[in-house]
Amino acid sequence: MSKTQDLTITDVRVIVSSPGRNFVTVKIVTESGLYGIGDATVNGREQAVATYLREHVAPCLIGRNAHQIEDIWQYLYKGVYWRKGPINMAAIAGVDVALWDIKGKAAGLPVYELLGGKSRKAVTTYAHATGETVADTLDKAEALIAQGFTAVRLQTAVPGLDASYGVLRGQKDYFEQQSSRPLPPEEPWSTRKYMNSIEALFREARARLGDEVALCHDVHSRLTPIEAARLGKMLEPYDLLFLEDAVAAENQDSYRVIRDHTTTALAIGEIYNTIWDCKEMIQNQWIDYIRCATTHAGGITAMRRIADFAALFHVRIAPHGAPDLSPACYAAQAHLGIWAPNFGIQEFVGFGSEASAEVFSHDLTLENGMIHVGDSPGLGVDFDEEAAARHPYKRSYLPVSRLEDGTLWSW
Repeated sequence: MSKTQDLTITDVRVIVSSPGRNFVTVKIVTESGLYGIGDATVNGREQAVATYLREHVAPCLIGRNAHQIEDIWQYLYKGVYWRKGPINMAAIAGVDVALWDIKGKAAGLPVYELLGGKSRKAVTTYAHATGETVADTLDKAEALIAQGFTAVRLQTAVPGLDASYGVLRGQKDYFEQQSSRPLPPEEPWSTRKYMNSIEALFREARARLGDEVALCHDVHSRLTPIEAARLGKMLEPYDLLFLEDAVAAENQDSYRVIRDHTTTALAIGEIYNTIWDCKEMIQNQWIDYIRCATTHAGGITAMRRIADFAALFHVRIAPHGAPDLSPACYAAQAHLGIWAPNFGIQEFVGFGSEASAEVFSHDLTLENGMIHVGDSPGLGVDFDEEAAARHPYKRSYLPVSRLEDGTLWSW
């Protein structure tokens, strides 16, 4: 290895900033000057993962060869007594993605070429249409379809409830909505009101939007397995691309109950951290799409394993794409998506806010609802530390749900 390609790790920087949304960015610098960028954000627990990285992970990386991605991944995962978990796996992911970025730059190749090359010309996405009423939601869906999107997620406020998770409630976008919650907002929930109103959304959607557009819906884990089974059966006539997070699945067998009762396609995985969280559901073919995010499931190295395992059982990947995932995560998932033979679809809420565009640059482009991946070496993403310093961290949380009688509700 020549001096110009000495990839000995000399510095690991962890930057917490809030350019429209809180992000934990990992920047790994090598002796040669090559560096890589990774995302280690855990929504609402950003400082926990940042501290873990600074105090426990970074010191273990100095002096190691950045080319040895697999060994470093195994070292960080197996080399601690406390495995798995969102903080640990996000830290590993931030490091792993940064190392893949470095390897691509050293090779002069985009990361997707290192994975095995393209399996498709671009990455198909689905956008979000959310509204206060069915008509409002469908107006927004039509606007997205006019922009070229062929798949749309539909969410509508539940009549009779003051708030509904995922509905913007007058705010312009998710970045504005999620940037000003210094304490977790508490939102009411009624399963009966939801179940009595949801079918109308999809009945009207098919009448207005036709049969060609792919439709999705996110339940946000608010049902029991048998309630979710009933919902899936109710929505069968409307041919959803998938029903997402119908029920939380710490107990993976819950999805067997749903699968036994409906042919509606099922998706889950955005809060999963390892392949073990979804192993039974995949190998038993209880789900159709696995939605792990690169940032939360151990990085590109781990996501490649999940994708390959899922392919054996006809399960496709559909990575999480929320606003709390930085452009570094989007870039990593775009490279995975353009490579993975069993890629399904990518959730898309935008590449970030106006503020995040000051901090992150990337070579991804969106055209007709598809992400086109550039040919820049590595991930094609960069991070401006000086710009990030102008957007300091602001504590912000996702909401929690309570039943109308006050019971905390999250299955």
